[in-house]
This record gives sequence, C-alpha cells and structure tokens, in this order.
Amino acid sequence: MDLTTRYLGLKLDNPIVVGASPLSADLDAARRLEDAGVAAIVMHSLFEEQVTREQLGTIHGVELHAESNAEALSYFPRQAEFRLGPEAYLDQIRKLKAAVRIPVVASLNGTTPSGWLDFARLVRQAGADAIELNAYHLAMRPGETGETVERRIFDVARTVKQSIDIPVAVKLSPFFSSIRSFVERLDKAGIDGLVLFNRFYQPDIDVEALQVVPTLRLSDSSDLLLRLRWIAVLHKNVAGSLVASGGVHDPVDAVKAIMCGADAVQVVSALLDRGPGHAKTLRDGIAEWMERHEYESVGEMRGCMSLKRSPNPQAFERANYMRVLQGWRA
Repeated sequence: MDLTTRYLGLKLDNPIVVGASPLSADLDAARRLEDAGVAAIVMHSLFEEQVTREQLGTIHGVELHAESNAEALSYFPRQAEFRLGPEAYLDQIRKLKAAVRIPVVASLNGTTPSGWLDFARLVRQAGADAIELNAYHLAMRPGETGETVERRIFDVARTVKQSIDIPVAVKLSPFFSSIRSFVERLDKAGIDGLVLFNRFYQPDIDVEALQVVPTLRLSDSSDLLLRLRWIAVLHKNVAGSLVASGGVHDPVDAVKAIMCGADAVQVVSALLDRGPGHAKTLRDGIAEWMERHEYESVGEMRGCMSLKRSPNPQAFERANYMRVLQGWRA
C-alpha cells in the first residue's frame, strides 16, 4: 500500500502532517509524533509583532501602561506570554531538525512585507524545510477594502517566495469574497501550496465582569466540510499543493480530504485531544480503508471526488444549497 505523497514539493511517507500548534515546542512530543507516523511537523506561529522593531516597541509601551487600562489591554499578550521569541524560535528549528528526520516547516504569522524578509532568510538558515505564511488578518480599519487586504497578503507571499529557495505555503482564511480568484493569483506568483483554512478564534463576553475573554474550541469533524468544498473546487486548477487544515479527526476524514484533492492533511485538535499516538490510528486507518476499497496508492485516490471528477459536480455548487434547504423536514 503506497501512502506516499508530495507536500510543497517535499516527498512524504504519508499525508499526515502536524499543523502549527504547541506540540512543536516539545522535543519529546515531536519524537513521539514521528514514531507514531506523522510525515512532517509545522511549527507554531511566530507573530510579526514579535519580529518587527516597531511592533515590539508597541508591546513595550503597552506594558508600561498596563495598569492604567487593564480592561482594554489584558487581551494583548505580554512578551513573556509568547511561546518563543525570534531567537528562541530559530533555536527551536535547529533542535527539531536534530531531533527528528521528518521535514520541519516554520510558520510565520504576519500581514506586511516589512521585517519579514531577513527573518525568512534566518528561518531558512536555521534549517527549516519550508515556510508556511499564516495570513490571519481582521479588516477592521475604516476604508480597508477587500482588495487592500488581498494586495497586502499577496505582496507578503510574493516577496518571501522571491527571496528564499525553500518552498512557501500560504495558510488562508475562508472569508475572501472570491477564494478561487485569490488562490489562482497566489498560484501564478509561484506559491508552492495553499493550506485551507486557518481558524479565527472568536472572543466571548463575560456579562458579569463586563470583559471580552479569549476562548478556544478544538475543532471537530464538522469543521472539515468547508475545507472539502474548496479543495474539491481548486483541485487541478492550481499547480501548488492543496492541504486541508481543520476537522481531520479520524481516518475517514483524511480519506475525504484526499478524495477531494488534498495532497496532505494537517492535524492538531485530534492530537491535542487524544495524544501523539493518535497519528498512528490515522495513518493505519487510511491504509486499511484503502485496502478494503482496493486503492493501491494515495495518488490513485486523490481527486476522485473533486469538482472536475465528481459524479455530481452540482453537489459542490448552488444546487446543493437549494436541495438542502428544500429537503429539510421537522
């Protein structure tokens, strides 16, 4: 049974990749994940605010006045709360590369080209096999248009890609007005892969304390559905890798993503919930499913349910919306 696949041009033993998460900060956890069969590890994100001098100055200024406006400032992390600073992040890449044999992908989270070029080169020198740019941005400024947001993300991705010689992926949100158009622009600029999608962690309200509070909900398999649709639509319409991120909890979830056209699946919540050993359950489960259904390789299975090859392409389009609504019964 051939589980090999290509992810950002890297040959992997199987499609299971650990997505950006705290798991990469623990060398023992990384080794256990490798032993359980994961094929690559994406490091947790380093934020632009940690790298650029101007933003670091802003953090310092925030801390100086932290007692004067606690309600407004408590949501913004202090420097000590960031998992690793820039130098420690580079050192962790080196340690991971020494500890495991599988590819290690750095994750950079930012929205402007300034400050990123030099650090992207340092990430490369530290030994990262690829870089994932996590395009997490909230368009909240007056007059900030969708075109402005897309141009900013595009400029970051293109600038980084043109400046380093390792693969570059972009991790996008699902909230673009035309996902396919923007993805095709990134693809034409030479981006090596698209990771669909990052998750927006929505704050909650404490109505008694009158505070905005951070919340974290691990994903479940229902989160995968949005990823399936867009990977199915984009399969064979872009040259780069397509990676499903969010909602892969059991082997059938991974099979669905591959059938829609995913080259790999990123897993985080299931590993945080069930431990590193769950990676073996996923890998072995994919192989067992393929054997039962007489697939000899991941490549043979990939894309068989994409928009181009689906026996019912309208299921991914507007017809599905109408059918679901009309078919509901109390």
